[in-house]
Amino acid sequence: MAQRIHITTLREMLKRPDPVDLVVVTKDGRVLALNNCVGLKFDLYKGTRRIKMLDSGQIRTVRDILILSVNGCEVMI
Repeated sequence: MAQRIHITTLREMLKRPDPVDLVVVTKDGRVLALNNCVGLKFDLYKGTRRIKMLDSGQIRTVRDILILSVNGCEVMI
């Protein structure tokens, strides 16, 4: 059985400077794997987070609720 973590644990993990691997759902419904990335900033009112991928330097904005897994652990809401 896959390990599961709560969304509050996910938020604590993304506050740390340690790189993580994420699986997220995009606006158009695709599932996207983001490897070796760190959380930069969280907007409490919008529920969005800025993520930087360390390999490419690309910055994306994702909603916490659309993160499916972190480091292979499923995220529960």
